[in-house]
Parts: sequence; structure tokens; C-alpha cells
Amino acid sequence: MNPTIALFPLNTLLLPDGRMRLRLFEPRYLRLMKEASSGTRPFAIASINPLVSQHHQDRICPEVTLVSIVDFEQLPDGLLGITVEGTGRYQISKRWQEYDQLHVAELTPIPFWTAQNTSAEQQLLWQKLQLVFKQYPELATLYPQPEPHNLCWLVSRWMELLPLTPHLKRQWLRQELTDTAKDLELWLEDSLEEIS
Repeated sequence: MNPTIALFPLNTLLLPDGRMRLRLFEPRYLRLMKEASSGTRPFAIASINPLVSQHHQDRICPEVTLVSIVDFEQLPDGLLGITVEGTGRYQISKRWQEYDQLHVAELTPIPFWTAQNTSAEQQLLWQKLQLVFKQYPELATLYPQPEPHNLCWLVSRWMELLPLTPHLKRQWLRQELTDTAKDLELWLEDSLEEIS
């Protein structure tokens, strides 16, 4: 792997096995895509902390998700669209910007949850996610082969979807998978009563 990785900062979270569609138009991100698709340098999705000012060092959260490009297309508006999939979690050890303001970093791998079978109680996570997929079919199309019995997959998709603060998401990501699943179940019971 190239010792420096390009960063694509977004006001969202992507985790391993998660998929996301991106629209590229800024020259620095078109360069990022060209380098990634040619095998020159991969890139990672970096979450932005909206509670921190734009030029503050902590604006970009220190944990990122390395991605691979799984599809690309010319969008109706003429822009380039790509679909990426998360492949692993990393910690930024050093970060700077290149000549065109593209953020780049040196990364070190960090552990992430592993696949684990869901229990009967945890099936609520899949039932509610199916309702979200039904409400947002474009999201469902990203996952032609969902993994409803894989707790890691389910919890990760909810972590990407829920409107939690970056601080809380980072806190939940540091917990054991089953503990985060319990927190999510409680959150869903309290906050998504209208989804039925």
C-alpha cells in the first residue's frame, strides 16, 4: 500500500463493507479518483466533525475507512459518479494538504469488529433496516446481498445511517460489538417509533 493515502472528507460515516455513492466535480477529487483507479494511491473516507470550525486541526476525525471503487458512471448532469466500498479502518498518524488542497495522510491500521451471528433479540436491527430500505430504495440498491444474520454488518449500517454526533459514533465504535448493538436497539426503540 502507498505510504500516503488521499482523504475524501465527508459529513458522514462509512465503515467496512458499507457502500456509498459519490459525485465528483472538484479537480482535487477527480485526481484522487484517477490515482485510485490506476492503482497509484488508494483513498479513504474521512468523517468531518461539524462541531469544529472549518480550519481547526480536529475538523477531520482521526479514524478513517479505506475504500475501493466498485463502480463508476457518468451522471445525467455530466458529473462523474462512483460507488465505493469500505475495506478497513485506520488511524491517521500524520496529515497534510498537497498543492491543490487535497488532504493526504499516513495511516496505521486499527482493529474493527468481526462477523458475529445475530441473536433473536437483535433481529429488530434487521427488521427496522428493511423498513428504511423500503423507504429509500436507492439505499437498498447499494446492498444486493445484505447480511441480516451478521451482527457486525447490521450494526455498521446503522452506525452509518443514524444522525448521531461524531463523538458518540466514535465512542460506540470503541465498544464491544454486542454493547453497541444494545445501545442501538435502545436508540431505535426510543427514536424510531414512527417507523412501522
